Amino acid sequence: MRIGELSERTGIPRRMLRYYEETGMLVPGRCENGYRDYDEQSADRALQIRGLLDAGMPTRVIKQVLPCLKQPGVALVFDATPETIDILERERDSMSERIETLTRSRDAISRYIDTIRRLRMRRPEEVSSRA
Repeated sequence: MRIGELSERTGIPRRMLRYYEETGMLVPGRCENGYRDYDEQSADRALQIRGLLDAGMPTRVIKQVLPCLKQPGVALVFDATPETIDILERERDSMSERIETLTRSRDAISRYIDTIRRLRMRRPEEVSSRA
């Protein structure tokens, strides 16, 4: 498939797919006319890259890890170096911290929304007398 079709299938802009190629994370074949030719697995790989980037993982780490990921969410690693394991542990810990921060923020926003809804359910004169 060409880059436009891959972009439509994945929702990833063409420019971003080209970036994935430039960094060596996504490697398309080439047609005789020079156009990129992506196989069916490219869509899964592109979505996997996008997910890791969205999770905050740096490109250099993704590039190291991708050869070990044969399917989204399944890691097949037989020769991971201690360095790679350390990098992945740091990334995992960093993600956990971001998740905790996001969870606290989400909960604070939920409490705020609940408060607003409770106030709206009261009669207008009660709300204005408290303000």
